[in-house]
Amino acid sequence: MPGDSPNRSDSPNRSDYPNRNVLWARTLVEELVAGGLSAVCIAPGSRSTSLTVSFAEHDGVEVFSHLDERSAAFFALGRARRTGEPTALVCTSGTAAANFHPAVVEADQARVPLLVLTADRPPELRDSGANQTIDQEKLYGSAVRWYRDLPEPEATPRKLRRLRTDAASALTSATGTPKGPVHLNCPFRKPLEPTDVPGDVPEDWNEGDERAAVGRVGSSGERVPYVRRTQGRPTLSDADLETLTAAIDDAETGLILAGPADPASTGEDSASAIAALARETNFPVLADPLSGLRFGPHVLSAPVLGGYDGYIDALDVDPDIVVRFGASMTSKVTRKTAASWDARQVLVDPAGQWRDAEFVCSDLVVADPAATALALAEAVDSPGDSDFRSELVATDGRYWSTLAEELGAAETTLEGAVLHTVFADAPDPTTVFVSNSMPIRDADRFGAPRAADLTVLGNRGASGIDGIVSTALGAGSATDDDLVLVTGDLAYYHDMNGLLALSRCDVDATIVCLNNDGGGIFHLLPIEEHDPPFTEQFKTPHGLDFSATGELYDLDFRRVEPAEFDQAYRDALASDGTTVVEVDFDAETSHRTREELAEAVVDRL
Repeated sequence: MPGDSPNRSDSPNRSDYPNRNVLWARTLVEELVAGGLSAVCIAPGSRSTSLTVSFAEHDGVEVFSHLDERSAAFFALGRARRTGEPTALVCTSGTAAANFHPAVVEADQARVPLLVLTADRPPELRDSGANQTIDQEKLYGSAVRWYRDLPEPEATPRKLRRLRTDAASALTSATGTPKGPVHLNCPFRKPLEPTDVPGDVPEDWNEGDERAAVGRVGSSGERVPYVRRTQGRPTLSDADLETLTAAIDDAETGLILAGPADPASTGEDSASAIAALARETNFPVLADPLSGLRFGPHVLSAPVLGGYDGYIDALDVDPDIVVRFGASMTSKVTRKTAASWDARQVLVDPAGQWRDAEFVCSDLVVADPAATALALAEAVDSPGDSDFRSELVATDGRYWSTLAEELGAAETTLEGAVLHTVFADAPDPTTVFVSNSMPIRDADRFGAPRAADLTVLGNRGASGIDGIVSTALGAGSATDDDLVLVTGDLAYYHDMNGLLALSRCDVDATIVCLNNDGGGIFHLLPIEEHDPPFTEQFKTPHGLDFSATGELYDLDFRRVEPAEFDQAYRDALASDGTTVVEVDFDAETSHRTREELAEAVVDRL
């Protein structure tokens, strides 16, 4: 094919590759970059030397150096989540690879594309007691979309063609439907450095098969992928679209549930498409803070609701049809209430996976959400009851105005007041990353919809508190937007070493740390009534003073009272560099205030 033939004048010489490891690693890196890989996170180690040097020498990829494998993995996760494109990970053999596992699990559950490259000992040293050697075969089990134990490096055309094809397969699997992590295990034998080994790469190694030697280049001399990838999107047939459209047209009342969205992807903008469907159908949207729908200009024209967690179970609502996009809603109240509705519930998922832990959905539509929403918006003829829409929109508006009045009296004891301010005062645009446990729940209940361009992210795949700082900073590395991280004290403690990325990876952030001295979320559980063991085994107060992280990581650390937070937050946003604003709360008091506020708001509604 035109443009597929190698440019033989640029063919490499034997001197370019002092040994087979260099040839192998450079070939792999060149092919990954040609296939679109633009960033890699590398943790130091010996066995991965050839990969590390090859990435470091390549001008087409941005390299982020991390001392800690777990932080590196979560940083890569955050960057890939923000961009929707794969970020690569490189580590040495042994437990270094095991430290990637939590981030790989999150990437699997949250559909985030990661490319994991783990260096390994050669096969003869496996199961031998050799130092720093563990079983890395399928180390991440079913958490990866694709696994390949690469062959040992060798300067032969067939193996090099296979290596280039494996690179394409890895990228295809990571960016397919659904997106997710892939794992290439890469065995190397010494020497690992670019040391000359006579005869290791024969003088004529590149003669007779330029495809293996240089891959493919375009007509203008540019490198192109060895294997071109064409990613399709599942769409509905005309007949299936008509059937779904008829179900919507027949419904007098309907709702759209927009759960946490998959990472950014190409194609139609999901938020705009779902907002268009809401306008055309008169179906209000219950927009999770991680859905991509609660914030943005579309909230000015579409019926986007954000306060439902505070009132949905108190309303007499029983829609005829519910159309669901994204993962399961953060709001437990909403999940349970939706399960009680006697409605046809349609779950749209491009991978055809069952994302409904209540098992009440009646229809699974395997199709691209954005394309489906847009097609439905253009096809519907009979919009739903406008009074139903108006009543719910008015209820949501009253919820937010009532909440604003009540928050004035509760801000000194309620963590949720901080989340309300974070979203209300965040610059336009901003990337806001919210930790698990109470911060994401308070974001759901207290983060009011805005027309501002806020990209709200969280690790809701496996919903752990590990790697929160690193994931947020990774997301921040992918954009020029302001970056705000809201985290609890335990999540901050759990990933303090991730703060090293601030200087090593040139990222700035405003970090809001809600310190209630332990696992405050456990006050939501019945175990609270059983003390002991509640305090020591569940809440686990630590008594740590985090202010020392300011000097350790060269950031501005400010501890403020709740009543001082609003001004401290605005000052931090306006300042250069990174600022941590720590706000102390008593967890039990905050929970009691949250309960009282919920009752007061519902009573007034």
